Amino acid sequence: MAVRLFDGKEHASLYGKYRISPSDELISKILQFLKRNKDSPYELAVDVGCGSGQGTLLLAPHFARVVGTDISPAQLEVAMKHHDCSLNVSYRECTAEDLPFEDGSVDLVTAMSAFHWFDRSSFLQEAHRVLKPHGCLTLLNYTMDMELSYGDCSETLNHICKEFYAALLPYRNPYLGPSSVELYKQTYNSLQYPIKEWQEAFWVRKTVPLSGYIGMVESFSSFQALLNKDPEEAKQLSQDITQRLLCAMDVISTETEVVMGVKYFYVLACKPATD
Repeated sequence: MAVRLFDGKEHASLYGKYRISPSDELISKILQFLKRNKDSPYELAVDVGCGSGQGTLLLAPHFARVVGTDISPAQLEVAMKHHDCSLNVSYRECTAEDLPFEDGSVDLVTAMSAFHWFDRSSFLQEAHRVLKPHGCLTLLNYTMDMELSYGDCSETLNHICKEFYAALLPYRNPYLGPSSVELYKQTYNSLQYPIKEWQEAFWVRKTVPLSGYIGMVESFSSFQALLNKDPEEAKQLSQDITQRLLCAMDVISTETEVVMGVKYFYVLACKPATD
């Protein structure tokens, strides 16, 4: 793995508590693509860089077996706490570039909000190796610039949110480059698979407490980088933004619910029958 983050137990716990799951509609897009290009049965899905396992569990009803992989023992520990032992889901500690699966054995490989941290060329080669003919690859992520809706003050809330993101921008990891969307789009353009799809803007809206929005931003690598550099500055920034949002909403509780909009983008690709 090119960049190793999210390893600490406190960060993993934050990740597990606040990171959102892909919506049912988004998972449905992935499965529809798979069904258009590969006949059932669907025996094995592998979710690479699974983190705390929110997305991994959503694949369980559709495959005989699902394996989530991650390099972080702390993340996998959180995933196991969320794990229902009756489900057909297991977890493996490994790098994204060295997956413990046989050649041509996997129906679906997913990387949900993780691909940008990998050694991307090596991972794509490894995904190609483990996929069955007509097996499918999903690279999924979302932008940091989430939107909030609440009553008639949504415009004000989103102005405050943009200031939050701007304050964190200097702490963006340089490995990501200036734009994650462009990184994924370039990957889509470079993939040599004839059957592939690119979606640049797929909005998912979910009702969460305001504390859930703040917690999600605090789980991002840029906030964690600021936290490591200057804990007091990070804490003050989060508190100031929270108070400004509460004031704009004219409420006092961070458990007040807001609608959080998250803009996803994704690559879907089908491995050819023959190389």
